[in-house]
Amino acid sequence: MSKRVLVVDDEKLIVKGIKFSLEQDGMDVDCAYDGEEALNLAKANSYDMVLLDVMLPKMDGFEVCRSIREFSDMPIVMLTAKGDDIDKILGLEYGCDDYITKPFNILEVKARIKAIMRRTTSSRVREEDPSEVIESGDLKLDCDSRQLFVLGKSVNLTAKEFDLLELLVKHPNKVYSREKLLEIIWGKDYPGDERTVDVHVRRLREKIEPNASEPKYVHTKWGVGYYYA
Repeated sequence: MSKRVLVVDDEKLIVKGIKFSLEQDGMDVDCAYDGEEALNLAKANSYDMVLLDVMLPKMDGFEVCRSIREFSDMPIVMLTAKGDDIDKILGLEYGCDDYITKPFNILEVKARIKAIMRRTTSSRVREEDPSEVIESGDLKLDCDSRQLFVLGKSVNLTAKEFDLLELLVKHPNKVYSREKLLEIIWGKDYPGDERTVDVHVRRLREKIEPNASEPKYVHTKWGVGYYYA
């Protein structure tokens, strides 16, 4: 089955170029030119990837990303201005999985999209594995359906948040450096820095901890990294 991608940018030439290139690789591509149109398409369809510009009419990319995260963990890659670190950090805060800086090479865009799709597919395809449900304290992690329940209530995690929690839960008390977590969860070719891990851990704590400032589950080993206990 071909992959389906939503490309969102108000610069029609950029959208046209990305659409043409992805379709050459056999992908189905939908296009949107403002935030409201993008959000409506994301609500109506299931995408393997959303390529989302930050600066959009009607609703900016951050708001679109945050709104999508309220109902879906579909991978989101944000397009940010070159060297604008605050956009990258905000994108991660709002729930995006990755970012690409403008101006970009279309070959890089395609490579990054395919890499994220491979990682997402790999983490979701578990047909040969036995059903696995992990319970720890107030948490119940269903690894097959990729669902988290806290005190019996379903909690929506992004794909990367789930991958991070699953890794830590399966290896309790093992301390992972930020560098190692980047390599395992985001891949060796990920161009981001260790702040990506910190942002995701903070968001994860806000969703699973009774008090995010005094973690019960995901702990920090100062100067080393993170572990689950």
